[in-house]
Parts: sequence; structure tokens; C-alpha cells
Amino acid sequence: MSQKTTTKQTAKKEEPKQPVSQAESTTVQKPQSEKGVPKSEEVKVEGALKPEAGEPKLRDIKLILDALTATVLDHTRQIAELQEALARKRKAVSNGKIQIKDKQTGKVYPSKNNCYQSLLKAGELKDLVAQGIFGENPEKNTFGWYALVREWPDRFKEVKVE
Repeated sequence: MSQKTTTKQTAKKEEPKQPVSQAESTTVQKPQSEKGVPKSEEVKVEGALKPEAGEPKLRDIKLILDALTATVLDHTRQIAELQEALARKRKAVSNGKIQIKDKQTGKVYPSKNNCYQSLLKAGELKDLVAQGIFGENPEKNTFGWYALVREWPDRFKEVKVE
């Protein structure tokens, strides 16, 4: 009995490597208008990589990088605008668990920040503001309460609401 040995060999066809083809032009969306509505016009960046081109040229790479840089900067600006819009819409709400009582005046404030902001608007913190304790813009200081308590530790008392 003779045994025939057959082996199957799978040969892969090797195709020549070609550069990845891209569109002849790259589009970049223009920045949003003042009202936040994106403009429908697009800017075309001519001279991007062409499929028949061998190696990408330095000029082509620079055009692509410039387009990507413009896109990233535009998105960064849009994110900042959205964060500002959200911050303007947000309103501080007390959780209702702790109120602040001013021992000197007897007034009760619904929250720590409300106490700080009310005293600041009433002008009672002028001397502390002049010293620069609350920073260069005291109206926007969200941690002003803590600086206030460090300066006047015995004036305020936390009252728990039941």
C-alpha cells in the first residue's frame, strides 16, 4: 500500500501597498455665528492628498494640519461658549439642610453662599474686600464664605433645618 502525501499550501496574494486615498479637498466648517447657530458654508482646503500621488508632500501635510488645527480651535471655542451658557442658566439652590444665622444681626440666611453674597451686596464686607481677602473679583468668588468665616469665626452659626 503506498501512501500518497499531499499538502495544501495556501499562497496569499501580495498586493503592492498604495497610499491611503483621500478626497481631493478637505472641508472645514466655519465658526458659528454670534447667536450660536452654525453657518452652513464650508471652506475648502485645496491640494490635499490625491490618490495617485505617491508619498504625501510637505505642502499637503501642512494643509491638512492647518485644517485640523482650525477645527480643534473652533471646537474649543464652541465648548467654552456652551459652558458659559450653562453657567448663566444655572441657579444656586439650597439643599435646605443647613441655614446660617448671623449672631450679630440675628438674620438667618438659606445657605453659606447666600450669606456671603448678601453681606457683600449690603456693603458690610467693604473693609475685607479692600484688604483683598476675597480675590480680585469678590462677586464671582464662589468660596467667599470660607474666607469670611476665617476672618469672623465667631459671628456665624450653622442652624440645621428639621
